[in-house]
Amino acid sequence: MNKKAKEVAIHEKDTGSTEIQVALLTDKIQNLSGHLKKFSKDRHSSVGLLKAVNKRKKLLDYLKKNKIESYKDVISKLKLRK
Repeated sequence: MNKKAKEVAIHEKDTGSTEIQVALLTDKIQNLSGHLKKFSKDRHSSVGLLKAVNKRKKLLDYLKKNKIESYKDVISKLKLRK
């Protein structure tokens, strides 16, 4: 688990909560974005990036709808625009 995921974890052994999933997807999106800046014609990674962005968006929508305080906390800790 990376540093960002540990910041948003609900408890010490948290590995699957929505907050953790958003943090892990954010890290994956950043890595894929950096890769695509070097290799712009890599369509396979481009599709993976789009899937990760869409999944993170769905998870953030779920948080916003059901756990608004947790949503605000995740947005601020991960420095996401919303």
